[in-house]
Amino acid sequence: MNYTVEKHTQILIALLKEHGIKRVVASPGATNVCFLGSIQSDPYFEIYSSVDERSAAYIACGMAAASGEPVVLTCTGSTASRNYIPGLTEAFYRKLPVLAVTSSQHFGRVGQNYAQVIDRSSPLADIAMESIQVDCVYTEEDEWACGVNINKALLALRINGGGPAHINLRTTYNKDFSVKALPSVKKITHISDFKNMPSLDGFKHIAVLVGVHTKWSEELKAAVEDFCGTYNAVVIRNHASNYTGEYGYNPDLINSMRQYTPQTERAELVIYIGSISRYSSGMDEKTMWRVNQDGKIRDMERKLTHVFAMEEADFFRYYADLHKGRKNNSYAKQWQDETKNILANVPELPFCNVWVAKTLSENLPDHSVFHLSGSNTARAWNFFPISNTIECYSNDGAMGIDGQVSAFIGESLMNPQKLHFGAVGDLTFFYDMNSLGNRHIQNNIRLLIVNNGKGAEFKIYSHPASQFGNEADRYMAAAGHYGNQSHTLIKHYAEDLGFEYLTASTKEEFLKAMKRFTTPTLTERSMVFEVFTDSKNESDGIYEMNHIISRTSDKAKNTAKDIIKSIAGEKKIKAIKSFLGKK
Repeated sequence: MNYTVEKHTQILIALLKEHGIKRVVASPGATNVCFLGSIQSDPYFEIYSSVDERSAAYIACGMAAASGEPVVLTCTGSTASRNYIPGLTEAFYRKLPVLAVTSSQHFGRVGQNYAQVIDRSSPLADIAMESIQVDCVYTEEDEWACGVNINKALLALRINGGGPAHINLRTTYNKDFSVKALPSVKKITHISDFKNMPSLDGFKHIAVLVGVHTKWSEELKAAVEDFCGTYNAVVIRNHASNYTGEYGYNPDLINSMRQYTPQTERAELVIYIGSISRYSSGMDEKTMWRVNQDGKIRDMERKLTHVFAMEEADFFRYYADLHKGRKNNSYAKQWQDETKNILANVPELPFCNVWVAKTLSENLPDHSVFHLSGSNTARAWNFFPISNTIECYSNDGAMGIDGQVSAFIGESLMNPQKLHFGAVGDLTFFYDMNSLGNRHIQNNIRLLIVNNGKGAEFKIYSHPASQFGNEADRYMAAAGHYGNQSHTLIKHYAEDLGFEYLTASTKEEFLKAMKRFTTPTLTERSMVFEVFTDSKNESDGIYEMNHIISRTSDKAKNTAKDIIKSIAGEKKIKAIKSFLGKK
């Protein structure tokens, strides 16, 4: 067998084989030579020739209808692909699995008067369930994206009743067909019923990753709890995940430390539920499954192998019921204990967002609601636990700066009898400050504004913009706007709108004002609490959290040893020393 050196074409061929697609109706041309020259040397494929593309598409319709299996079409550039339209329209309305692979020159040539180059980027609405552009592969990320998109098109042939799909495949006209073996590719499997559920046997450790999630139903919570108890799994979540069960673990602290390797073994399988996840699982898993009614491919950690188009509760209940009666939370407890031991060694922090989050997180009233904004604020708060009785929201769908205060106000309107706390930075607040004038606001909101006079995110030591030092303030960190840390601007604005205003510029002032801010009952007026910090302290605070274990002092080295001992246990430590020949 001889395959083209075009990597993206190799990936397409390999995935066709992985998905069990072997029949091809080929029309002649130049731009599809790399694809056709490769598959005609592979005995796996069953190839038929048709000079007329219009006829070829209908031949494919007939083959797909008679066999019930997908059929591939391949043609060259220019108007050849236009002749597929009648047949693909037929396939669309009959839900026939016909895949049109239209070969193309460089996509940049579209609209530049190159011969035989037409625009296929926007197909008609009723000729394809999915249409993708497949470009050349130059980097690992290119290769990953290529595989994900091809999987998406191939799955569209069969899911939701099936139908036609389209791949616009670029070619370089490479004449080299010296490749003897196709690359290893990742097939993504779509499952929508309980007939072909894969086995969990062989996975020693399992984690459930929860992205941003709406309020959990009792049914879902019970199903996840039973699943975790049955399979000794851990639930990876942050505040906006809204999971409050006994198997939860927030990975943000451990994942953020620069010179620390978790002592607890990582999971081999991660099951992903919810929507956007602000942070990765940190598990370095072999495989990921996604469970969501939409059935869409969302390969955020590049390990996705299965998509389950079903209710989350039904998925977890199915697996939990396979082995009723088990209950083990030791794996979750290992992660929880590891985090607790590290948090117990947080050093003295400067007055900054992280210190504020650490202090306030321990004092938020139970059964309140908390809205968390983005960037540095979200990072700071997710280092520390909050009460499981607190409901949490965040604009993590797009993670933009806009609308954070408005969303917070909207949440407060839905339950006027509950206290609603919000935490935002100064740029985020000023972006949305007009919302504080909304006449529907009642007496149940407490808004914290950390004002460092700029986008402190861009001054954090690890941020790419930080290398510019004070020059970053000019445009990247947008310093000096909105009163340049005026101590009266927000004060007058808030008070004139009827809010109670609190402020702090030191730890002592903060602790004093916090007592009022966290009053656990509704007060006469809502509150705005403005806290003034500086960007150097903000950066130093993050640095301290990123290096809790890796301090170079003798005291710190001993602390690290103590933490490892508390996590691994004396027996494991002695066994390791014995193996290394140390006393």
